Amino acid sequence: MQTKQKLLDRLGILTDEVSPYLIEALDWIAANELRHVELRSVQGMNILNFSSAEIADMLKEIESRGLFVSALASPVFKCPLSPDRTTIQGDQFGQLEHHDVAGHFRLLHRALDAADILRTRYIRIFSFWREDDPESYAEEIAGRLYAAAEIAYSRGAILLLENEPSCNGGSAEEIGRLAALADHPALKLLWDPGNEAFLGRPAYPDGYNSVKPYIAHVHLKDAIYHPDSGGQCVPIGRGSVDYAQQLAALMKDGYTGLFTIETHYRPLNGSTADGSAMSLNGLRQLLQH
Repeated sequence: MQTKQKLLDRLGILTDEVSPYLIEALDWIAANELRHVELRSVQGMNILNFSSAEIADMLKEIESRGLFVSALASPVFKCPLSPDRTTIQGDQFGQLEHHDVAGHFRLLHRALDAADILRTRYIRIFSFWREDDPESYAEEIAGRLYAAAEIAYSRGAILLLENEPSCNGGSAEEIGRLAALADHPALKLLWDPGNEAFLGRPAYPDGYNSVKPYIAHVHLKDAIYHPDSGGQCVPIGRGSVDYAQQLAALMKDGYTGLFTIETHYRPLNGSTADGSAMSLNGLRQLLQH
């Protein structure tokens, strides 16, 4: 029971996993007794495309409900390492412009400014659109991540590198290796066990062991993998992630960070809020055992 309460006291959600409309999302989040939010997109537009004044107004709405911003879920480094190579490309969550590497370093500065306004030190980043042979570019990627971490460090911020299937750090093993290569105190990992399961890989214990030394934030989603059709997100408790063991291990190993629900699941004829409610209920049921 004590472990359950400790985790629930550290639980939040991405607002656009509830509703694209911030007020509607915040009211739902407060009613469901979550503690914090991450901001990614509002009304279909990426948070970094809003003005500083608009972002400050969002913070007022968040704090008026007793919530706080745990991290800025930026699209930084969801771009190709080189425009001359064909890469896999994924969702940029409402980013209005497509940038090259130099453009994304400018975007990083914008993210740092927004994080200051939102009173958070944490900014989620990625490892560039996936190359045909990501390992061949590991040193280059790590160098870019190190340079970004130096900028963040000068501003008192922490970058959170997420395992993202469409990026070069798609798996736990890959982002663990990149974090070790970059070796910077302002570069940590955002561990998403569901993204690992989405690839058909065992999130726990295998994936977790690859990222454990560097974890500073955790996203919670669940997924199943079909050899013929690939990955599919499902509510927490209905996928292949052994969340009972994963969460217990995090607590046992002294993880002191936060947990954010990110379902990527919408039931047939239902809403994003319905999908998030299913994952929240699944998580709460899991913690009762």
